[in-house]
Amino acid sequence: MSECAALLTGRAVLRRHLAVSVERFADQRLGALARARGLEPKPVAEVLFVCTENAGRSQLAGALLRRRAGEAVRVATAGSAPAHELAPVVSRLLAEQGLQADGEFCKPLTAEVIEAADVVVTLGCGDVCPVRPGRRYVDWDLPDLRGLDIESARAVRDTLQRRIDRLAAELLPSAGDSAAGHVADAAGRTSEESAS
Repeated sequence: MSECAALLTGRAVLRRHLAVSVERFADQRLGALARARGLEPKPVAEVLFVCTENAGRSQLAGALLRRRAGEAVRVATAGSAPAHELAPVVSRLLAEQGLQADGEFCKPLTAEVIEAADVVVTLGCGDVCPVRPGRRYVDWDLPDLRGLDIESARAVRDTLQRRIDRLAAELLPSAGDSAAGHVADAAGRTSEESAS
């Protein structure tokens, strides 16, 4: 908990919400670590969206994939240099889609969330994301939402939605397929590699 508090202090949320955010962040990290080490079942593919600040593109992508895939895909977001709070335009873009950013906060990129991920989608920060074997890496080079006018920000959101729809089509199990097979496929591994 103290490590999570140190990572979030003064950066991710208003101080009055810090205790709740530290608890959620610690829970997310411990869950990712347990899944990465095989201590907790991993029945669905895990997708990690990473942008520089975890305040715009990655949060938007995460919310859009959660809506598209529901519980059929586990979604995480992180930033290589997290901001203090979400970009205000994110809430507006999500609200236009009937979604909310409630409870989301800017989180730093940590080793265990990378280890737990099957697919790592970088959004303009691919050079700072550590590469781990057995993961599929995708770079979606899209402009940062900060400073964009609302029409340009909507265009980024719409591009993200199209890419997420394609990614979800690859990850979501079709009738008769096992979810575990899709996790292995999403990670770019063969069934022999995923069994070891």
